[in-house]
Amino acid sequence: MQPVVLGIETSCDETAIGIVRGRTLLANVIASSVDEHARFGGVVPEIASRAHLEAMLPSIELALKESQVSLSDIDAVAVTAGPGLVGALLVGVASANGLAQGLGRPLYGVNHLAAHVSVDYLTHDQPTDPTIALLVSGGHSSLLQVDDITGSITKLGATMDDAAGEAFDKIARILELGFPGGPAIDREAVNGSASAIDFPRGLTTTNDWATRPYDFSFSGLKTALARYLESTPSYVRADVAASFQEAVVDVLLLKALAACKSSGIDSLVIAGGVAANSRLRAVAAERCEKAGIQLRIPSPALCTDNGAMVASLGSLMVSAGRPATQGAFDADSSLKVEQVSL
Repeated sequence: MQPVVLGIETSCDETAIGIVRGRTLLANVIASSVDEHARFGGVVPEIASRAHLEAMLPSIELALKESQVSLSDIDAVAVTAGPGLVGALLVGVASANGLAQGLGRPLYGVNHLAAHVSVDYLTHDQPTDPTIALLVSGGHSSLLQVDDITGSITKLGATMDDAAGEAFDKIARILELGFPGGPAIDREAVNGSASAIDFPRGLTTTNDWATRPYDFSFSGLKTALARYLESTPSYVRADVAASFQEAVVDVLLLKALAACKSSGIDSLVIAGGVAANSRLRAVAAERCEKAGIQLRIPSPALCTDNGAMVASLGSLMVSAGRPATQGAFDADSSLKVEQVSL
């Protein structure tokens, strides 16, 4: 019998509840507080935590209604234990602890980053293990080798400074496109030329490939863009957005396909909020087809933070016979991606 798992995600500014039965998504409810953060140009942790407290119970109730299951039907509860904003995480962990104890059900404290990858299992029949995973979001840009999503993940590389999503936010602020920056730049870039400005590709010199083949850096790109704006008063904003986006996409895929080639793994999963970017999705499809790599990207709705991904990883843990998290536990804001669960 396939387990029914309720997942709780509160690592940043979305209060998200997902319910799955096995690998079938039953409900995915997201209450975002992004509008409350927009005037500050970024997420304010205290505001996010308060919003989670206010949205938690209504979101659980709505998820149960949409899934047409009752609390007594829940076989296990999963919650993001880290990484993320510690105050926001604590709201989710405390809520999940109370719910699991009240129901007498096992609780799985899972890794937010691994959950982003695991959501792919809700949209494809065949598992991808092993696979290379490109995880790109507002807080993380990593290349991973996933041999077993429930317990064997190896970090191949990561960003040395800003994550890709963070770079999008900062550049959108400079271009006065608003927050969050990823969708804003994506929309603006549609009207621009990706080849108008030759922005640098960080960590792609011969020496970089020899010493840091799978790491990322976007600080030089941000600096180059700022200098371009200073020296070009009559710049075309759409061209700047499109050229910046192209530079980010190019580096992400150069590194990801290189990891596939060197590992001999012909499967690539792209996950995280930036995976919703239309240009990244289009170029990834083109390059993976040319290289003979099987590409899997979740639907845009499942790329950003959501409860479905947490419930999915929890369900996979149950099905794999992985032990539940024992006793009370705290959130870990710096939880390493290699630690899939607590």
